[in-house]
Amino acid sequence: MHTTTRRPPPVTEAPAHRSRADEVYAQLKRDVAEFNLVPGDRFTENELSERLGVSRTPVRQALFRLQQEGYVEVLFRSGWRVLPFDFEQFEQLYDLRMVLETTAAHRLCADDRRVDRELLDELVAIWLVPVAERSSDMVQVSQWDEEFHCKLVTAAGNAEMAKVHRDVTDRIRIIRRLDFTKQARIDATYEEHAKILKAIQRKRGDQAAMLLRAHIETSQAEVRKITLHQVHLARQGGLAK
Repeated sequence: MHTTTRRPPPVTEAPAHRSRADEVYAQLKRDVAEFNLVPGDRFTENELSERLGVSRTPVRQALFRLQQEGYVEVLFRSGWRVLPFDFEQFEQLYDLRMVLETTAAHRLCADDRRVDRELLDELVAIWLVPVAERSSDMVQVSQWDEEFHCKLVTAAGNAEMAKVHRDVTDRIRIIRRLDFTKQARIDATYEEHAKILKAIQRKRGDQAAMLLRAHIETSQAEVRKITLHQVHLARQGGLAK
């Protein structure tokens, strides 16, 4: 099992609306996302129970959930293993995301009563701000970026399309969040989001869709490059914590 000097705090008592298994699931998903658990790592339920300070039952429930989502696999009589990143699947999900978002961009530029202008105003308040007012908090910007794309699709007024997009977003989150590890990418995100919003404000659907496509393709390329590098470092035990 891959080792690290940083140990997560014990899983505390979960609030009423969130079970202990949910807490364990969230922690293990963070471990994979932060490369505390690297693709190929093997571990047992007992090891996780001891590390997280919980019984095996919530650990097993969390692992079965992660197995269904394609993060881990159970090994016959030898515990569990973190699955390698399936880049082909991620490519397909990014393709689907691009179709959904560019379609939404065209709808947002049309005179459609279903378009939610208030959601667009919320995005403008975050992304169309002076440089001095921009956030440099990588976690915050990552969250805002995800909300930007989800709200664009939601604002287009098609609930089923928004539902599919949220599912895609959840499935690519584990690698997409790596796009905000450098200040240059944060700056680029602000600039690109601003251009997209301005095109939508001017009802230039083709331009907005083109900008979105380029923005997503750039992010996709950056994420893949960073992910491969991070996995390499983590396997060597040199990933900075």
